[in-house]
Amino acid sequence: MSFDNLRLEKGLYSTAKGFNAALEELDPSENYIGTEYEGLDAYQRQLKRFDIKVSGTGSDSISKFFQTSDSSVLFPEYISRAVQAGLETEDLLPKIVATTTDIDSLDYRSIESVPSEDDKMLKPVAQGAKIPQTVIKTKENLTRLTKRGRMLVASYEAIKFQKLDLFTITLKQIGAYIARCQFFDAVNMALESDAETVEGAGSTVSYIDLVNAWNELSPYKLTTIVASYKDICDMIDITEFKDSNAGQNFHGTGRMITPLGAEVLKCPGMEKGQILALDNSAAIEKVQAGGIITEYDKLIDRQIERAAITATAGFSMISCDAAKVIVLDS
Repeated sequence: MSFDNLRLEKGLYSTAKGFNAALEELDPSENYIGTEYEGLDAYQRQLKRFDIKVSGTGSDSISKFFQTSDSSVLFPEYISRAVQAGLETEDLLPKIVATTTDIDSLDYRSIESVPSEDDKMLKPVAQGAKIPQTVIKTKENLTRLTKRGRMLVASYEAIKFQKLDLFTITLKQIGAYIARCQFFDAVNMALESDAETVEGAGSTVSYIDLVNAWNELSPYKLTTIVASYKDICDMIDITEFKDSNAGQNFHGTGRMITPLGAEVLKCPGMEKGQILALDNSAAIEKVQAGGIITEYDKLIDRQIERAAITATAGFSMISCDAAKVIVLDS
């Protein structure tokens, strides 16, 4: 079946695999290898079919999606992709999350490995002696999932003549908001976890505080430091952060480099006096129940008023030893 005579219906959104996968199953991209449509997925071919331009010079108005009942089915996917693009642009989670697990329910129990100090030692195994064990077990508590999102409030009559590239900017802001909230959720979970604390030397962060955290993390690596705006301001004032290379990098790119090689991330909403230091390859697991979810029924039927756009995710520690919390004097 060619993509230009597919029958599109809202039921494609209600499948467990999701709209895009369901559409791809009906119209596999592998059938277009060697044609002018190679490189486009099934949704993008449908945009071609209905001549809908969602970006760039000459982008269409929102009403173009509603020229037929078939093309209106594409509108929720357009919204989801625009929100996802904004989320990915703002997303700092890849800098602190070791792995992402997709689930199809709201109940999830992660695993953990809690080695003792003796387990961490690289001791030789004598002939006939017992080989050291790594014990992996299921966590006692479920991973708490949190729904983040925004309610899209607009009448179809008010926005139908607006250009899609302009509307996309607003949708990307929703994605950026979700990304910031999820980053805060992940950091907050790590601060409230069983990660060990490192007592600071004073009320402001010092170079020795960071060195102590780096040392306490061993054998893990210190890859990432997350702090509030005020604590980052104090870090910038540390003598070791003021060498010429660090200064040129910060002024030129806005990214801090540290004497310890860790990347510094700002977390809005994080309180001053607690700094998270971690190994991003071993510390945190992200658990998500699907991706960006839109209320497709309302959007397809032009009932845009109060249509929810959400993403549900939670976070848990894989190894508490892979993160340390520097606690400063209040």
